[in-house]
Amino acid sequence: MNREALRIGYVSTYVPKKCGLATYTHHLREAVSAAKASPYPDPVIAMCDPEEISAYGDSFFFPLLKQEKEAYRKMADIINRSSVDVISLQHEFGIFGGEAGAYVLEFLDKLNKPVVTTFHTVFEKPAEPYASVQAEIAAQSEHIHVMNRRAIGYLHDHFGIPLQKISFIPHGTPVPNGKERSVTRKQFGWENRKVLFQFGLLSRSKGIESLLEAVARAVKAVPDLLYVIAGQTHPEVRKQEGEAYREELQALIRELGLTHHVRMIDRYLPEEELTALISACDLYVTPYPGMQQITSGTLAYAAGLGRPILSTPYSYAKDLVQGCEGLLLPYGDTEAWSQKIIELFTYPELLAQYEKWMADIGRDMHWPQVGAQYLGLLEKVAAKKAWSMADVC
Repeated sequence: MNREALRIGYVSTYVPKKCGLATYTHHLREAVSAAKASPYPDPVIAMCDPEEISAYGDSFFFPLLKQEKEAYRKMADIINRSSVDVISLQHEFGIFGGEAGAYVLEFLDKLNKPVVTTFHTVFEKPAEPYASVQAEIAAQSEHIHVMNRRAIGYLHDHFGIPLQKISFIPHGTPVPNGKERSVTRKQFGWENRKVLFQFGLLSRSKGIESLLEAVARAVKAVPDLLYVIAGQTHPEVRKQEGEAYREELQALIRELGLTHHVRMIDRYLPEEELTALISACDLYVTPYPGMQQITSGTLAYAAGLGRPILSTPYSYAKDLVQGCEGLLLPYGDTEAWSQKIIELFTYPELLAQYEKWMADIGRDMHWPQVGAQYLGLLEKVAAKKAWSMADVC
């Protein structure tokens, strides 16, 4: 099949929805489209709630209401009658309706197109009801794509998925733009500061309190240190407790005497601004307490943009920095974190070495390379399905 003619249907949340999966799928679709050089937009089955349907009015959108079980089967009928050659299913349990997102099985049961599923969440020790749903999705997919090499073993060991049915392709990232770093640092007043940067929807699962304690120790030796915490409060947190958590953090910042050393950016950051801020920081940090996190889009971005990092050794971080374990520190060990921060900003040559490590790691993660790899996988799956159908006929 001519790659320009390959029609790919993406099943996911999608921009303008403000979520990491929507942004990821948007960039993946753009990168694949550029790789196949097709002028025709590939369709998107956009998972949404009723109030979001109006955002998906373009002809290539097929809105699918996540909580309407019968809608999944109807959508499969529509796709079966379409010119779509292969489906890219971007899977997170929470974007689909039903217990553990089980409604997506209604779609897969009725679909007669080949499916490549990207698992954005893979558990080291899967529990019910998630395990059964994930096992069935894998069984109904022609191929599985993961962004963490450890996930291959998890899926093989727990679900018996053949290793040849699973491919690792890294999380895509923007291509670095060296010119924007100095401009952004000047714009945000960072020219004479040593900047730690952390981004994500604000919640109690990000290890911020522990890092604040470490920063309080480090500023005695690094008086120009600045810790920037960017991102709105997580919508679910806001529903439960409003801005109470942010206010707790602000109180802790005052208690630790860090008002000059911490800035909180409490707003949604568009993709371009987030990329610029990551590029402009001196050290990107993910001090997360949860060791099972299998992917991290922001840590991937830091790698792709060539920024040095410090992180706790959660699953994605360990897989990303293989061979550079000096970048990883135990969760909650404020002494180790403060000493490493002091060391990096006292010895610029060490920070430069960390930067080189990350630039080397991130070189193969830029969207043009990732898009080309993913397109190759989709082509292979679509061709294999076409050959098998020809044999049947």
